Amino acid sequence: MAEENNVAEKQFYIQKIYTKDMSFETPNSPKIFTETWEPSVDFNLGSHVEPLENSFFEIALTITITVKNKDTVAYLVEVNQAGIFALGGFSDEEMGPMVGSFCPNILFPYAREAVSDLIVRGGFPQLLLAPVNFDDLYAQHLQQSQQAPSYLVQRPSTKFL
Repeated sequence: MAEENNVAEKQFYIQKIYTKDMSFETPNSPKIFTETWEPSVDFNLGSHVEPLENSFFEIALTITITVKNKDTVAYLVEVNQAGIFALGGFSDEEMGPMVGSFCPNILFPYAREAVSDLIVRGGFPQLLLAPVNFDDLYAQHLQQSQQAPSYLVQRPSTKFL
């Protein structure tokens, strides 16, 4: 019974979800709108964890998309979607998946919506981003960091605590 009283109760809640930064550029408009639409998409995803006071963490998800029509940049969109999460009572082993997978999973639908809205408001066809498996990305990050010496590990665009 004494052991049960010493175990910290796990606490998780979302304090705030917000758009930290967003940008949309159409460097070749209006000419790009007169060309036949044959787009190619470059998608980059990253996350960043910032410990705050009292078991709070800011977790930010950055999505950058560059769409080219043939070899001409049609648009570039970047959304930095963030949240402040309270995480208490988790072990070190549990904190990695919480900040590297669980919280980004919560943020992604907000970022996906912001990206889609910016693109449509820019006059382009809607772009719906496919779901992302953050559990798999986190597992890949762990595997990559265990296979190579730390000074040789290429830091993926997705960063974890």
